Amino acid sequence: MSPATPDDQHPPDDAADGGPEPPGPPGDGYPMAYVHPAPARPRAPLRALTVAVAAVLALTVLGAPLGLAWRAVAPSVPVIQDRGGAVLAQPQPEQFVAADGWFSLFGLVFGLLAAIAVWLFLRRYRGPVGMVVAALGAIGAAVVAWQVGRQIGLGEYQRMLETTAAGTGFAKPPDLRAGRFEWLFGFIPVLRGDLLVPAFGAVVMYTLLAGWSRYAGLGAEPEPVAVSWDSAVPPTPPAAPAPPVPDAAEPPRD
Repeated sequence: MSPATPDDQHPPDDAADGGPEPPGPPGDGYPMAYVHPAPARPRAPLRALTVAVAAVLALTVLGAPLGLAWRAVAPSVPVIQDRGGAVLAQPQPEQFVAADGWFSLFGLVFGLLAAIAVWLFLRRYRGPVGMVVAALGAIGAAVVAWQVGRQIGLGEYQRMLETTAAGTGFAKPPDLRAGRFEWLFGFIPVLRGDLLVPAFGAVVMYTLLAGWSRYAGLGAEPEPVAVSWDSAVPPTPPAAPAPPVPDAAEPPRD
């Protein structure tokens, strides 16, 4: 083997090469890359509004099966035909309390599930938009469930009122006593009582999901980042190999 030359012992000057070598990947003696968050892409207001309205309508439609489930378990109220109309067969029937209780229970569960569904399927709109969608959808579902449930058997009840003789007993379909839907000033809808339970459950669940989110932006995963090697301080090149020690034993030659 030929002895090492000075050029082999020392790397060429940066000036001779026209500048420092380009930095390599982290871990090869170069500093870590500077990571800059990618700029957030603006969301189209029209698209966000369309998605929100569609989600609210979808949750509202789900109120129909909720009303069927409520009607299946809520008991009817026994009444007796009188000269002035139907009167309660018992002074304080428990069926009124049972109907309100079942509606509140089903509505609370529906609100919790609605918030989870909005959180999972509307990931790009997590935050105030998602919470408003869950609350409005739960309110719409509550109104639909109430109307669907109370209409089942109502036609038969009206027929019994018109055709049965005094003293005849029959059943009245369940209805809400603690839930009310009114119009304020003739055009502002106002809900009270049991009809607000689904929205309450949706807001509470959505708030918990937002509080437990591991990401500050409530996203499902971190935003993509842009990697840049630009730095005010030039990267340090790897250290040059040490020169051979004098009188060091030479490796065996062939």
